[in-house]
Amino acid sequence: MTSEELLALLTPRLSSIPGVLAVTLGGSRAHGTDRPDSDWDFGLYYRDWIDPADVRALGYPGTVVAPGDWTYPMNGGAWLTVDGHKVDLLYRDIADVERWIAQAEEGRWQLFRMPGYLCGMASYMLVGELALGRVLSGVLPRPAFPPRLAEEGPAVWRGEASFALLHARAHARRDDVAACIGKLAFASVAEPHARLLARRMWALNDKGVVTRAGLAEVEAMLLDGGSLPTLTEQVETALGLN
Repeated sequence: MTSEELLALLTPRLSSIPGVLAVTLGGSRAHGTDRPDSDWDFGLYYRDWIDPADVRALGYPGTVVAPGDWTYPMNGGAWLTVDGHKVDLLYRDIADVERWIAQAEEGRWQLFRMPGYLCGMASYMLVGELALGRVLSGVLPRPAFPPRLAEEGPAVWRGEASFALLHARAHARRDDVAACIGKLAFASVAEPHARLLARRMWALNDKGVVTRAGLAEVEAMLLDGGSLPTLTEQVETALGLN
């Protein structure tokens, strides 16, 4: 089954799920950066509720959960296999998304600890999904990058990075290898998120953010290792946070 055939098959089926207002295509498939083995990420935008039984009724093998079963703000969804393709469905409560759009326009956002995200998932990522995704059916807001978010938002990330480095220094003194490296990695991802936000560039996850922010040398430092105090100082200097 070709990509076009998969979209032609799934778009009307996903759109027909009771409660679904709109369907989007996100991730690398929407951005044109996909590889042959890339997953398919579909957003199911609903208001009030979507019944997982209706998603299971599509008849594809996999795991289906109810809204709220995954850590907020990821919400819930499904991991399915469709004709050999890995298909991820992500539930998106439109009222919740609209709330975060309004927050982002005021330059405000929140960071939520989330499995799969080293530093956490930013609430504005729900806004970025709409800005970057491809709407397959229905009508959705298409927000531009909020200027106030670029001006005021990076401070949150830099606070997270600075606090991580503070702990990295303490771990380095005690020779706590895993904890020190972990905090350095955290800071090395948080600062790129800050820089990309300041440049009005959406970053919806941690993939490639260090390189996109022009900080690839930091990853080289983490790979090369060295004494923990020296490595910590080098990373701090490279990130511009010492």
